[in-house]
Amino acid sequence: MKLGFVTAFAGVALLFAALPAVAHHSFAAEYDSHNVITLTGVISKVEWTNPHTYVYVDVKDAAGKTTTWALEGYPPNTLKRTGFARAILKEGDTITVTAYKSKDGSNTGAGREITFSDGSKKFLGPEGR
Repeated sequence: MKLGFVTAFAGVALLFAALPAVAHHSFAAEYDSHNVITLTGVISKVEWTNPHTYVYVDVKDAAGKTTTWALEGYPPNTLKRTGFARAILKEGDTITVTAYKSKDGSNTGAGREITFSDGSKKFLGPEGR
């Protein structure tokens, strides 16, 4: 009786442990690798958290209307290992970002490369597949 309970409990625990892996998405499911966009704007927010970083950029169009774009990047640990420190992304700084636009038409994308005002560049995310 106890062995059956322990086995059932272990099975349920394994199912719950696997839920985060099921929730992860593929690049191709969300982003269009043939639709590269270039955005220039001001960093309004940075989320330096797992499983992906997000950089929010306020972009003004020709009419002066501001649209906020959410750009997904590598996980924080991956960025740190490539020399991309959180302190590099300062709210209020102007940047130019290349990204792969989302398939759903929203103002989101998979960030690829950030160009800072001094001309330096850092990779925020992978090349489209």
